[in-house]
Amino acid sequence: MANIEKRINKQGKVTSYRISVTEGVDRNGNPIRRRMTWTPEPGMTEKQIEKALQAAAVKFESDVMKGYRPDNHLTFAAYAEYVLQLKERTKTAARTVDRYRSMLPRINAAIGHIKLSQLRPQHLNELYENLGKIGVRIAGERAIPKPALNTVFLRAGISKAELSRRSGTGSATVRAALQGKPVMMKTAEAICAALGKQLSDLFRYQVDSTPLSNKTILEHHRFISSVLSQAEKELLVPYNAAAKATPPKAERSTPDYYQPDVLDEIIDALEDAPLKWKAIVYLLIDTGCRRGEVMGLKWSCVDLDEGILTIERALLYSPERGIYEGPPKNGHTRCVHIAPETQALLKQYREEQMRRKALMGDRWRETGFVFTRDDGRYMDPTAVTGWLAKFSDKQGLPHLHPHAFRHTAASTMIANGVDLVTTADELGHANATTTATIYAHQIATAKAKASSVRSQVFQHRKAKESGTEPSSQPA
Repeated sequence: MANIEKRINKQGKVTSYRISVTEGVDRNGNPIRRRMTWTPEPGMTEKQIEKALQAAAVKFESDVMKGYRPDNHLTFAAYAEYVLQLKERTKTAARTVDRYRSMLPRINAAIGHIKLSQLRPQHLNELYENLGKIGVRIAGERAIPKPALNTVFLRAGISKAELSRRSGTGSATVRAALQGKPVMMKTAEAICAALGKQLSDLFRYQVDSTPLSNKTILEHHRFISSVLSQAEKELLVPYNAAAKATPPKAERSTPDYYQPDVLDEIIDALEDAPLKWKAIVYLLIDTGCRRGEVMGLKWSCVDLDEGILTIERALLYSPERGIYEGPPKNGHTRCVHIAPETQALLKQYREEQMRRKALMGDRWRETGFVFTRDDGRYMDPTAVTGWLAKFSDKQGLPHLHPHAFRHTAASTMIANGVDLVTTADELGHANATTTATIYAHQIATAKAKASSVRSQVFQHRKAKESGTEPSSQPA
């Protein structure tokens, strides 16, 4: 049974009560005691206090007996760091962990000091509301390149690729900075360090105080929910407060994709493109693979005779880790058939790469990747985005982005009656539900077409009754 002690201040007034419950003994035979402090609300009568105190004692004892640790002193900040380390040990995607870490300072500023056992849905609702207000962005500072950046870069006598390597920054990001576009403060600091300059020499500051979007707030909510879900599994809290909170709803945008006539223009324009880039874009169009999956392809996973690719890895980039290899997004290996045109193009590219390897001699670095730099080293996956942007501008095409080709492949399959399970498998989605959610608009359009086809039954009947139905008899 729970033991209740009065807590009395120096004036002899009861301020709170300590509730204690004994839970077995430790290895030395000493009793294990769980304790909590209960404080009455102001204005409560003695009878109200007695009733509420007994109810709190019964609940505390019940929680302890069920294995909960309602007396733990872990704060959200401390436990969130433990969960992130746990995710790293259990091989959660590095990009996911990096994203969670980027959100943690903003979250900890609001609820990091609160004990897990005292965290309530109201705290989270207040956090979500504040994240949607102007001026709450943390790490929202952006760095605007000064003209001196290009001057120093040219004097350094290095290539953009070398600056990318030295700074651990994506080539597309380096290119953007040299074009005078804003970059994240961390990126600017890395570029300055690589060039041996101070941040203030090459960049000026710009503070982004715009409110976070509902989509970004939802990402924060999902991270908090995953932390509290783990706490619930470990019996540190009786329930997941995030499950009872009310985050904002994010409107799902319709995925961008290219119409057949635009694809024709893109393919026509690729005729004069370098063979490597032509092959990359053909693969994006043909397979619907993610950018990192295409750039992570190795020749050992390409069957040029049968025209089959095995997607088992991806080449990724993050500001924290630089360029690294990882599994596909859902962690599953899949096989994708390619069109004869793509198959033939890859054979040509393979021959060209072998000739370049022979010319490089000892300077060639054998990595096994399909798409490499001139010396055989793997490419920066972000370079694809940069090349497509320059290519589309030069050719007068709509803005091209790698992921839009993925949406195009999905839309094409759905429009042509490919079932959702097969579409999900081809795209590497975890399940068909994911596909149905992302491509709800395309599915609705396909259903409308199906309805139109079904309605032909009635049109046929009307034509038959009116005598206007074409004769099926030979003339």
